[in-house]
Amino acid sequence: MIHVTVAALAYLLGSIPFSYVVARAFGVPDVRKVGSGNVGASNVMRSAGVGAGLLAFGLDALKGTLAVLLALRLDGGASVPSLAALCALLGHVYPVWLGFRGGKGVATGAGAFFPLAPLATAVALGVFLTTVVTFRYISLGSMAAGLTLPILTFALGGGAWLTAATATAAALIVLKHKDNIARLAQGSERRLGGRRS
Repeated sequence: MIHVTVAALAYLLGSIPFSYVVARAFGVPDVRKVGSGNVGASNVMRSAGVGAGLLAFGLDALKGTLAVLLALRLDGGASVPSLAALCALLGHVYPVWLGFRGGKGVATGAGAFFPLAPLATAVALGVFLTTVVTFRYISLGSMAAGLTLPILTFALGGGAWLTAATATAAALIVLKHKDNIARLAQGSERRLGGRRS
C-alpha cells in the first residue's frame, strides 16, 4: 500500500507545471506554443529569459527532491524512494494538469535523484555542463548526463532499485529527445545562443 501511496503523491508533485507557471509570470502565455513547445526550463529560458529559465529549473528540480524526501520520511527502504524519484519524473514528463504534455525530465530527475545518489548526480550535472559548454547543445548535454547517471549509480554501489530507477529515467529522457537526436544527425539542432533558422 505504501508503494501505491508514495507513487501517487510523487506523481502529483512531479506534475506541478512550474515551467508553465514561470513562463506565464514572465509574460509568455503558453510556453507550449513557443520555441520548441517543450514545458521545460530550456524552452522557458529561450522564450522568457535566462532568469526565468533558471527559476523554472530550480523549481522543477525542487519538486523532485521534495517527492523523494517525502518518500524517505514514509519509508526508509530502497524501493520506495527510488519509485518516488521515478514517479516524480513521470509526473513532470506526463503531467495530468497539462493533458499529459510536459517537459523532458532533466531538472526534475536531477532533483529527485540527488538525495539518493548525490555524488553520481553531481558528476552527471558536471557532464551536462561540460557538454553544453563544449558543444553548445542543451539536448546533447541532457542526454549525456542522463546516460551517465545510471552508470555512476551502479559503479558507486547504489543498489539494484536505484540503478534500475536511474536507468529507466535515462531511457525516458533519451526517448523524449528523439526529435533532438534527429536534428543533431541532420545538423539542424539549435545551439545555445544561436539564432532560430
